[in-house]
Amino acid sequence: MKLILVKRHQSNLKKNKLKFSVKVTLKKDVLDPQGKVIQQTLLNMGMNSLETLRQGKYFEIDINENDEIKANNKIEEMCNKLLVNLIIEDFKISKA
Repeated sequence: MKLILVKRHQSNLKKNKLKFSVKVTLKKDVLDPQGKVIQQTLLNMGMNSLETLRQGKYFEIDINENDEIKANNKIEEMCNKLLVNLIIEDFKISKA
């Protein structure tokens, strides 16, 4: 009986789970020294067609929520509170 309840609970968690991705980039006016180092290294490796490169962050987030709007709001709250430095970074949330 206990095993059946555990399986049912796991099944419900899968149904309620939504997946989002968050792409974090530096704002256009912010210098990107790490991106410049990567760009220069690639150029030194012979990747001569490379024009510009900027570095960012990418998060994949599974959230236990069936309402997409509520889930998106929670993801946005996570970004505002921890994942993104709002002074120098922008972010875009997408449903995966």
